[in-house]
Amino acid sequence: MSKPLARILYVEDEPDIRAIAQMALEAVGGFTVIACASGSEALAAAPAAAADLLLLDVMMPGMDGPSTLKALRELPATAQTPVIFMTAKVQAAEVAQYMALGAIDVIHKPFDPMELSAQIGRIWALKGG
Repeated sequence: MSKPLARILYVEDEPDIRAIAQMALEAVGGFTVIACASGSEALAAAPAAAADLLLLDVMMPGMDGPSTLKALRELPATAQTPVIFMTAKVQAAEVAQYMALGAIDVIHKPFDPMELSAQIGRIWALKGG
């Protein structure tokens, strides 16, 4: 039996996208979302976040999604936490690269805010905790 998904550490540098996704995940999905604007912010928040899932944007200034994941994997709190990447870069080779980094799935941008929680729920049920 997989553990229920409750807490999501979400990293997205674009304020509008971050706000929409956070609102959708909290209001529609009932999740607790710890939203971060950068990889370094996520690293600072991760130890206390107690996240069940990492939701990472790929294209970010400074630390991109894969770099953020690599750094999060070095922290005890997030060493084993399942990760989903969110990106507009969804060519087959790119998706294969994200999966090779350990992602359980990739959500394509632009995403449907009303569908996002259900989509994450389906992924979690199949491959998550």
